[in-house]
Amino acid sequence: MFSGIIAAVGRITHLTAREAGFRLQVEAGTLGLDDVALGDSIAHNGVCLTVVAKEGNHFMVDVSPETLSCTVGLDAPGPVNLEKALRLSDVIGGHLVSGHVDGVGEVLRFDPVGDNRLLEIRAPKDIAKFIARKGSVTVNGTSLTTNEVAGEIFTINLIPHTLENTTLHLLQAGCRVNLEVDLIARYCERLLSAERG
Repeated sequence: MFSGIIAAVGRITHLTAREAGFRLQVEAGTLGLDDVALGDSIAHNGVCLTVVAKEGNHFMVDVSPETLSCTVGLDAPGPVNLEKALRLSDVIGGHLVSGHVDGVGEVLRFDPVGDNRLLEIRAPKDIAKFIARKGSVTVNGTSLTTNEVAGEIFTINLIPHTLENTTLHLLQAGCRVNLEVDLIARYCERLLSAERG
């Protein structure tokens, strides 16, 4: 589990093709690796991946074809939002995040509003029903609060701190982003549909 509070911006520096998928080499940036062991989970742009090797300030993770087919941002070198998995004693500053991407959204607008940015995203139809006004959503691993929701389109206000400490400042109209909806909303919908069924 994660909280969606980005700990560092790292960089995918190298991809090695495997029989299925890729092995990524990731430069950890300011993410401390002293307490990271092989087998630990680190979220990369909201995708939970397992550490398979470590050397200095770099670590390696494997990405399966299934993961590559339903996410963006893990198939080429470039910056990634990083977060270590939560410990039971950690403060949850964002919201409960599983690291399992529900769908890929499209950025429609990324407009300045003073020193903030208005981010407008179109979600896939099948997950849009889980996104509520003033609710939680994860965009590229970052826990955010929605402002407005209209059908499949929702808006978010990004403050300077978020822009400075994540990769979200790189967004522009047409970009694709990893989305994870609120876990509680997903479970509520499942319970209600089971009762109706």
